[in-house]
Amino acid sequence: MKIILKEDVRGLGYKDDVVEVKDGYGRNFLIPQGKAVIANNSNLKQLDENKRQQAHKLAQIKADAEALAASLADVSLTIGAKAAANGTIFGSVNNIQIADALEALGHKIDRKTIELKDAVKELGKYTAKLNLHKEVTVEIPFEVVAE
Repeated sequence: MKIILKEDVRGLGYKDDVVEVKDGYGRNFLIPQGKAVIANNSNLKQLDENKRQQAHKLAQIKADAEALAASLADVSLTIGAKAAANGTIFGSVNNIQIADALEALGHKIDRKTIELKDAVKELGKYTAKLNLHKEVTVEIPFEVVAE
Protein backbone atom coordinates (compact mmCIF):
# COMPACT_ATOMS: atom_id res chain seq x y z
CA MET A 1 0.00 0.00 0.00
CA LYS A 2 1.36 3.42 -0.94
CA ILE A 3 0.82 6.22 1.54
CA ILE A 4 1.82 9.87 1.94
CA LEU A 5 3.30 10.71 5.33
CA LYS A 6 1.79 13.74 7.04
CA GLU A 7 4.57 13.89 9.64
CA ASP A 8 8.01 12.40 10.24
CA VAL A 9 7.90 8.74 11.26
CA ARG A 10 11.16 7.35 12.62
CA GLY A 11 12.41 4.43 10.60
CA LEU A 12 9.91 5.00 7.79
CA GLY A 13 10.33 8.46 6.29
CA TYR A 14 9.80 12.18 6.54
CA LYS A 15 6.79 14.43 6.05
CA ASP A 16 5.42 14.45 2.47
CA ASP A 17 7.32 11.30 1.49
CA VAL A 18 5.44 8.68 -0.53
CA VAL A 19 6.32 5.29 0.94
CA GLU A 20 5.24 1.70 0.51
CA VAL A 21 4.06 -0.04 3.70
CA LYS A 22 2.21 -3.23 4.52
CA ASP A 23 -1.57 -2.89 4.37
CA GLY A 24 -2.15 -3.58 8.07
CA TYR A 25 0.44 -1.05 9.23
CA GLY A 26 -1.07 1.64 7.03
CA ARG A 27 -4.75 0.95 7.70
CA ASN A 28 -4.53 0.06 11.38
CA PHE A 29 -1.89 2.45 12.65
CA LEU A 30 -0.65 5.23 10.37
CA ILE A 31 -3.96 6.40 8.86
CA PRO A 32 -6.06 6.27 12.10
CA GLN A 33 -3.29 8.08 14.01
CA GLY A 34 -3.33 10.86 11.40
CA LYS A 35 0.28 10.21 10.42
CA ALA A 36 -0.50 9.32 6.79
CA VAL A 37 -3.09 9.33 4.00
CA ILE A 38 -3.57 6.91 1.13
CA ALA A 39 -1.58 7.91 -1.98
CA ASN A 40 -4.39 8.17 -4.54
CA ASN A 41 -4.41 10.53 -7.55
CA SER A 42 -6.11 13.47 -5.80
CA ASN A 43 -3.85 13.27 -2.74
CA LEU A 44 -0.75 13.06 -4.95
CA LYS A 45 -1.85 16.15 -6.91
CA GLN A 46 -2.45 18.00 -3.66
CA LEU A 47 0.99 16.92 -2.42
CA ASP A 48 2.66 18.24 -5.58
CA GLU A 49 0.89 21.58 -5.22
CA ASN A 50 1.85 21.86 -1.55
CA LYS A 51 5.49 21.03 -2.34
CA ARG A 52 5.56 23.63 -5.09
CA GLN A 53 4.21 26.32 -2.76
CA GLN A 54 6.52 25.44 0.11
CA ALA A 55 9.75 25.05 -1.87
CA HIS A 56 11.25 28.34 -0.66
CA LYS A 57 10.20 27.66 2.95
CA LEU A 58 11.89 24.27 2.85
CA ALA A 59 15.06 25.82 1.45
CA GLN A 60 15.11 28.29 4.34
CA ILE A 61 14.54 25.52 6.91
CA LYS A 62 17.41 23.51 5.40
CA ALA A 63 19.67 26.58 5.43
CA ASP A 64 18.85 27.16 9.11
CA ALA A 65 19.62 23.51 9.88
CA GLU A 66 22.96 23.75 8.05
CA ALA A 67 23.84 26.92 9.96
CA LEU A 68 23.01 25.19 13.24
CA ALA A 69 25.09 22.19 12.21
CA ALA A 70 28.03 24.49 11.43
CA SER A 71 27.75 26.11 14.86
CA LEU A 72 27.63 22.68 16.52
CA ALA A 73 30.65 21.34 14.63
CA ASP A 74 33.16 22.36 17.32
CA VAL A 75 30.97 21.57 20.34
CA SER A 76 32.16 18.95 22.80
CA LEU A 77 30.09 18.13 25.87
CA THR A 78 30.97 16.89 29.32
CA ILE A 79 28.16 15.25 31.25
CA GLY A 80 28.54 14.44 34.92
CA ALA A 81 26.96 11.34 36.43
CA LYS A 82 27.17 9.52 39.72
CA ALA A 83 29.42 6.53 39.22
CA ALA A 84 30.65 3.50 41.09
CA ALA A 85 34.35 2.81 41.66
CA ASN A 86 34.51 0.44 38.68
CA GLY A 87 33.31 3.11 36.22
CA THR A 88 29.67 2.09 35.89
CA ILE A 89 27.21 4.93 36.34
CA PHE A 90 24.00 4.71 38.28
CA GLY A 91 21.27 4.88 35.67
CA SER A 92 22.25 5.98 32.17
CA VAL A 93 22.89 9.08 30.11
CA ASN A 94 20.06 9.74 27.65
CA ASN A 95 19.08 12.27 25.00
CA ILE A 96 17.36 14.54 27.56
CA GLN A 97 20.63 15.12 29.42
CA ILE A 98 22.44 15.81 26.15
CA ALA A 99 19.73 18.31 25.14
CA ASP A 100 20.05 20.02 28.52
CA ALA A 101 23.85 20.24 28.16
CA LEU A 102 23.46 21.74 24.67
CA GLU A 103 20.89 24.22 25.97
CA ALA A 104 23.33 25.29 28.69
CA LEU A 105 25.76 26.16 25.88
CA GLY A 106 23.07 28.21 24.13
CA HIS A 107 21.86 25.71 21.51
CA LYS A 108 18.15 24.91 21.73
CA ILE A 109 17.82 21.35 20.35
CA ASP A 110 14.71 19.18 20.48
CA ARG A 111 15.51 16.01 22.40
CA LYS A 112 13.66 13.90 19.83
CA THR A 113 16.27 14.73 17.21
CA ILE A 114 19.11 13.31 19.34
CA GLU A 115 19.98 9.70 18.65
CA LEU A 116 22.30 7.50 20.69
CA LYS A 117 23.61 4.23 19.24
CA ASP A 118 23.69 2.31 22.52
CA ALA A 119 22.71 2.95 26.11
CA VAL A 120 25.41 4.95 27.89
CA LYS A 121 25.98 3.17 31.20
CA GLU A 122 29.70 3.64 31.77
CA LEU A 123 32.17 6.50 32.04
CA GLY A 124 33.93 7.32 28.81
CA LYS A 125 33.70 9.07 25.45
CA TYR A 126 30.71 8.67 23.13
CA THR A 127 29.05 10.37 20.17
CA ALA A 128 25.46 11.46 19.71
CA LYS A 129 23.87 11.94 16.31
CA LEU A 130 21.63 14.98 15.81
CA ASN A 131 19.08 14.74 12.97
CA LEU A 132 18.48 18.44 12.34
CA HIS A 133 16.88 17.97 8.91
CA LYS A 134 16.33 14.99 6.66
CA GLU A 135 19.49 15.97 4.76
CA VAL A 136 21.46 17.51 7.64
CA THR A 137 22.94 15.46 10.48
CA VAL A 138 25.79 16.23 12.83
CA GLU A 139 27.65 14.11 15.36
CA ILE A 140 28.42 15.60 18.76
CA PRO A 141 31.17 14.03 20.89
CA PHE A 142 30.46 13.90 24.59
CA GLU A 143 32.26 12.53 27.61
CA VAL A 144 30.64 11.07 30.69
CA VAL A 145 32.63 11.87 33.84
CA ALA A 146 32.09 11.01 37.48
CA GLU A 147 30.59 13.73 39.66
